[in-house]
Amino acid sequence: MPLLFFFFFFFVSPTLSLNQEGLLLLEAKKQLLPSSSSSLADWNPRDPTPCNWTCVTCNPNTSHVISLSLSSLSLSGPIPSSLCRLPSLSTLYLDDNFLISPLPSTLSLCTSLTHLNLSGNLFTGPLPSFLSSLPSLLHLDLSFNNFSASIPPSFSLFPNLRSLNLVQNLLNGTIPSFLTNLTTLTSLNLSYNPFLPAPLPSEFGNMTNLQDLFLSGCNLLGPIPASLGKLSNLRNLALTYNSLQGAIPESLISGLTSIVFLELYENSLSGSLPRGAVWNNLTHLEGFDASGNDLTGTIPSELTRLKKLGSLNLFDNNLEGSLPESIVEAESLYELKLFNNSLNGSLPSQLGSNSPLQTLDLSYNNFSGEIPAGLCRRGALQEIMLIYNSFSGRIPESLGDCRSLMRVRIRNNNISGTVPEAMWGLPHLYLLELDENSLTGSISTYISGASNMSSLSLSFNMFSGSVPQEIGNLDNLVQFVASHNRLSGRIPTSVVKLSQLGKLVISDNELSGEIPLAISALEKLNDLDLSNNKLDGNIPSELGTLPVLNYLDLSGNLFSGRIPIELQNLNLNLLNLSNNQLSGEIPKEFDNENYKKSFLGNPGLCSSSSVSGLCQNLGEKKKNKIKYDWVFRFIFVLAGIVFVVGVTWFWFKFRSIKKMKKKVRPNMLKWRSFHKLGFSEYEVVKLLSEDNVIGSGASGKVYKVVLSNEYAYTLRVNEKSDIYSFGVVILELVSGRAPLDPAYGDKDLVKWVSSTLEQSGEDQVIDPTMDVKYKGEIIKVLNIGLLCTNPLPINRPSMRKVVTMLHEISAIPRTTSGKLSPYYQEEASDNENHHGNTV
Repeated sequence: MPLLFFFFFFFVSPTLSLNQEGLLLLEAKKQLLPSSSSSLADWNPRDPTPCNWTCVTCNPNTSHVISLSLSSLSLSGPIPSSLCRLPSLSTLYLDDNFLISPLPSTLSLCTSLTHLNLSGNLFTGPLPSFLSSLPSLLHLDLSFNNFSASIPPSFSLFPNLRSLNLVQNLLNGTIPSFLTNLTTLTSLNLSYNPFLPAPLPSEFGNMTNLQDLFLSGCNLLGPIPASLGKLSNLRNLALTYNSLQGAIPESLISGLTSIVFLELYENSLSGSLPRGAVWNNLTHLEGFDASGNDLTGTIPSELTRLKKLGSLNLFDNNLEGSLPESIVEAESLYELKLFNNSLNGSLPSQLGSNSPLQTLDLSYNNFSGEIPAGLCRRGALQEIMLIYNSFSGRIPESLGDCRSLMRVRIRNNNISGTVPEAMWGLPHLYLLELDENSLTGSISTYISGASNMSSLSLSFNMFSGSVPQEIGNLDNLVQFVASHNRLSGRIPTSVVKLSQLGKLVISDNELSGEIPLAISALEKLNDLDLSNNKLDGNIPSELGTLPVLNYLDLSGNLFSGRIPIELQNLNLNLLNLSNNQLSGEIPKEFDNENYKKSFLGNPGLCSSSSVSGLCQNLGEKKKNKIKYDWVFRFIFVLAGIVFVVGVTWFWFKFRSIKKMKKKVRPNMLKWRSFHKLGFSEYEVVKLLSEDNVIGSGASGKVYKVVLSNEYAYTLRVNEKSDIYSFGVVILELVSGRAPLDPAYGDKDLVKWVSSTLEQSGEDQVIDPTMDVKYKGEIIKVLNIGLLCTNPLPINRPSMRKVVTMLHEISAIPRTTSGKLSPYYQEEASDNENHHGNTV
């Protein structure tokens, strides 16, 4: 008997020691996680209560479970009904898992719930009507799921709800006005749902307790309701990515006295920005973004002098006039983006002196005058982008001390003088673009300090002197472009140490000497342009070992000797060796019409295939003429004999046929001619097996068929079709999907990606197995894929541009954004076409 008690105590008692709530949690864990999962490993059945378990919080007085946070644990299946048998459960977080529908109606028994977060799962079907019966519910988050149909009327019956988040679902119908019955609501987010196009109900102006209202990407149209100006408690308003029209109501601006972030970008708003005292009440405004509209008129000085204004984005509009001098009073300003407008005049001389300015983008305007010297006075400036304006004068010496600088783009202005010497060596600078100005001086040896430099672009200036050896210290340099300058001396041998270099363009200068023999070390070099210099010596055979070289231009130099046969190993889109002093025979791979212009102006070159204009050896041509003259004569005589014999034979044959016509019926004279094929359809069909499949596309499978007889029929392809194919590969990599899939319906991958992006955003396209910390770079690669698969071939970029864009993505570090909405696309003026994102 004592022995029996011993076994009972040690093997039965420990399991029975766990209280009822712990047993309910273990039951839920069994339904949500596979037995092999290591998640929630410390949920020990031997514990008396679950209060010390991971993700579990208990009331310290009663030991009842009050909070269960099971976020991002790869849970799957439906929600266990046992969870609502926890009598004091007030917080339930099940977000970012793989839970599926249906939501159990037993959730209505969770009467103590105040916080319910089911976002980021796989729920489908209509929104559950029974949720409004939860009497204590304060915060409901169902975002990033696949709920569909209209918002049910029951959602107007929550008695105490304060926040409702339905972002990124498949809700349709229109935004219902009955939501305004939720008088306790302080935060409402309906963004990025495919609602039917409709105006925003004016009744939303009655939700006076609202502090946050997010309605981005909701297919809103018509004017902004003036009644929204009654929301005096509103701190955040986002109406972006809609089709709103008309002017911004003055009552909206004057009435939002608590507004912190006001975002109206990417609509069709027109007219002038409200002016005058209407801005004076916005003393809390930190961010105003009305970019991507059709706004006209000038920038109100009352807006730019707001003390707390930190971010002002008005790019991609039709604004004119100057930047108000009052901008220097905005003591909190860290971001100013006004690119792609028609603004003009000089910048306020104290711009940046009184604020922690980080980003300044005024590109594609008509600004003139000097660049303000105090832009980096607070030591925070990271980006200065002034491309395509009319700025003049010198680059301020103070920018040489701005160690926070990361990107400088001042191309296409009238800047003159020398670059501040210290500016060449700024440690965090990774993009320096000074093209198309009138800059002089030399590239300083201080360049060795720019350890983070990725892109150095200096073309179309008057830089002189030699390229310093110190440039070889830039381990991260991806492109060096300095064409159309006055650079002289030799190409520095240190350039071969630039292991990341993909583009080297120093054409149209006065460089001399030979190409460094160790250039074969540049294994990532894609574009090499040394044309129109005074380079001499032999063309190094080592160039033929560069694995990804696509563009090679050595024209307009003094190169001599033979063309290295190793160049035939390259997969070149462009080869130009014209106007040099090369001699000998053209390598067989290049000895055709496609490369005819690649070798012009080299008197010593000779083509064995007699491509017109390439063979210039006159002595050889005379020998060939004598050698073949008798052949031509013999052929001519033979042709004459054949002609006479043929005419004679035809005459006799004609007379014979003419006599026969009288004896033969007329319909017998109808001739039919067919091309005789050397294979039958049966031979083709039997070879259409799975073993012969070599790929698949939008029109079906592709087979390799070997018949007994850039019998076959071919179509002409060009670079643009290759670009499209490359774009499809990019979309496959980013989405993790095949080109064809039954899930696409009648679409292919390209059409599926485009429609899914429009309806559901990037997160529904990107392969979920990819690391989210690289999301910014992934989206940029996705955009490149979309550019490559543009339906119009003329709008697709060249492969050179694609490679450049991919290189820039790998070089640009991730930054945080000052935007309000968590679902937006970052805008920048990097796009040379004035619109859209830059990659």
